[in-house]
Amino acid sequence: MSSILTNNGAMVALQTLKSINSDMATTQSQISTGKNVASAKDNSAVWAISKVMEADVKGFQGISDSLNLGQSTVSVARQASETVTELLTDIKGKVVAAQEENVDREKIQTDIDALRDQIGAVVGAAQFNGLNLLSNTDKTAGSGNVNVLASLDRSSSGVAASDINVAKQDLGSGAATVGTMGTNTGGSNSAIADGATALAITFTGTPEAGNSYQVAAGGLTFSSAVEYVARDGDTLGDVTNKMVDALNEQAQVDELNVSFATNATTGQIEMTNNSGAGITVATADVFQSASGETDGTVGGGLANLTDINVTTQAGVDEALVRIEGLIQTSIDAAASFGSVQGRIETQSEFISGLTDALKSGIGTLVDADMEETSAKLQALQVQQQLGVQALSIANQAPQQLLSLFR
Repeated sequence: MSSILTNNGAMVALQTLKSINSDMATTQSQISTGKNVASAKDNSAVWAISKVMEADVKGFQGISDSLNLGQSTVSVARQASETVTELLTDIKGKVVAAQEENVDREKIQTDIDALRDQIGAVVGAAQFNGLNLLSNTDKTAGSGNVNVLASLDRSSSGVAASDINVAKQDLGSGAATVGTMGTNTGGSNSAIADGATALAITFTGTPEAGNSYQVAAGGLTFSSAVEYVARDGDTLGDVTNKMVDALNEQAQVDELNVSFATNATTGQIEMTNNSGAGITVATADVFQSASGETDGTVGGGLANLTDINVTTQAGVDEALVRIEGLIQTSIDAAASFGSVQGRIETQSEFISGLTDALKSGIGTLVDADMEETSAKLQALQVQQQLGVQALSIANQAPQQLLSLFR
């Protein structure tokens, strides 16, 4: 049946043309934006995932900047530490030269003083953006460490930032001054046979910056007391190891044939008699800060540098012992910074690769396949032309009814 009121063919052709035009609009949007999912209405689930990933990419770009800043800061400190090591090695050469009696020790001392001043200049200038990792005498809690933002860790419970911890290394030459001391914690008189180990020294508690530790001169016949003031970040093990190094150094200075070491089981400092004969050690006057007292002045890692004086034979002998410990301190600092710098560089490379992988993943989710879209556009253009022609033909059908009424 034909009707001039209802044209079914035209309605079908019109709906088909509307569908083609809708697909055409979608395809043109994909071409203009380059995205298959440009908004939440295109695919809400995929769009939501892509936006979370884009936020992570933005965060990792900020982390990359943080790592670059941290790497530069640590690099400056490492370079300065290596320079200080070279200058200390030069000082050692001067000290060795001063061993010869037929030299002008006064002039050698002048050269040593100049090198010492240069070390101070290097340490003072070793800062980046106002941060100097070679200075660690501040007693403020947390001042001994610097955190470099390293990553964002996403889990089911949320997002957390992770850091790379950089421990400051002090290469200053400021002297330490012990503060208020507690009671004597030493033991009784002790007879030590040749080759035997005794005289256990024990420190207790959790160190705070400014806590003082001391082994007095009397009991061990040292020419001067051995002292250490804890810096921020020190553990009881760090304090014990520092005191062991200082005790061994003082024993060499005083030409005492004894050695000190930390007992791995008890954590105590033990002394071994290497003299070749039995010795008797008087009560070891061992002190540490009274409870809550943090009034000691934290010294620099190269504090003994100011004591080097080669104008006398005794000074030369002492300087030869002291310089070895100073060189080791600077080497340890450079090695520590080198290790951290390597870790930061590795993390920076990882973050760069991870950012690229995330961007690629986002592209896989939302980017349009341009080859497929181009082919689809050409097909839709043909369909659109055919749809227009079909609608035109359908609209002309009622015209045929006029011939029935002629």
